[in-house]
Amino acid sequence: MNNFSFQNPTKLIMGRGTIAELGKEIPAGKKVMITFGGGSVKKNGVYDQVKAALKDFRTVEFWGIEPNPAIETLRKAIALGKEEKVDFLLAVGGGSVIDGTKLISAGLLYEGDAWDLVKKGSSALTVPLATVLTLPATGSEMNNGAVISCHETKEKYPFYANFPVFSILDPQVTFTLPAHQIACGIADTFVHVIEQYLTKTGESRLMDRWAESILQTLVEIAPKIRENKEDYQLMADFMMSATMALNGFIAMGVSQDWSTHMIGHELTALAGLTHGHTLAIVLPGTMQVLRKEKGDKIIQMGERVFGVTEGTHDERIDETIRRTEAFFRSLGLTTRLGEEHIGMEIVDEIERRFTERDVHFGEDGLVDGKTAKEILMKVL
Repeated sequence: MNNFSFQNPTKLIMGRGTIAELGKEIPAGKKVMITFGGGSVKKNGVYDQVKAALKDFRTVEFWGIEPNPAIETLRKAIALGKEEKVDFLLAVGGGSVIDGTKLISAGLLYEGDAWDLVKKGSSALTVPLATVLTLPATGSEMNNGAVISCHETKEKYPFYANFPVFSILDPQVTFTLPAHQIACGIADTFVHVIEQYLTKTGESRLMDRWAESILQTLVEIAPKIRENKEDYQLMADFMMSATMALNGFIAMGVSQDWSTHMIGHELTALAGLTHGHTLAIVLPGTMQVLRKEKGDKIIQMGERVFGVTEGTHDERIDETIRRTEAFFRSLGLTTRLGEEHIGMEIVDEIERRFTERDVHFGEDGLVDGKTAKEILMKVL
């Protein structure tokens, strides 16, 4: 196990009816800006629950944070927050709303353009933030990371702020989610685990088995959720899997990859494909191209997650990759660029961007522009 320093200060409040506890958790006297995405929270009752819980607070609302939150939108939220002198933020939504609100929390205390903070990569000076999660996927409710887009330049970058003070997770709010959003959320969760797991063998028995337990849970519950997305226990397991996948717990002392995510971000920025869906397409290609370096871990994953125990070394790798792709397809997701009408023009642009930025992603820094293109060519 490698050296590490770990801290996660977010208070997690999980269960039925927990949105009602908002008023107890936010300090009295705070002026709260509540951030939202579209109007789904008004249809599923979440909006009414939040407003009732905050009836004793001064509140300001900002609507319209889109999937893959854009700096163009977030600038407007920051301007409103400054004008209203808000001193507490509540993000009500999925990962995109929460991600966007993390940048707002920093932008409220920054005199320049918030895109400067994104390009810098982080900001430790922020307004306190809490969340009400409505779409499990990104783990943003219990980490300090975000991903912010710029429509003008078609760029998408990670950004780090402070952790949410607390997050409320009520599985009941997920019952009305569209099937495609659930599928993308499961794929996103699965690949979050893979980025921290499918690297090197022998670094930590505990982290390996913790990661594998999340993967096993997702494989087990995914078909059941497709049959009944209003099963409270299934959606509770999904919610907690997404949170535990990216709150830092399974990353302690082990190598991490993240090349699949970095390629996926570019696919979203250039082609508009939903983030979780991009990962379902890219991951099998990453596994194929890096099969030599990741082979032993792929075999371990195949045995422990999918029950692949027979065949030669290469046959077991092939079968594990096949089952990984089959899992994504069982969610109703496509796994080839061509199925989404994405061709060589975008592949070449991703190679150009990676080369221009001189990036080297992956646990061993092997994924540069040339390798990214090779990965994408495997899934054309």
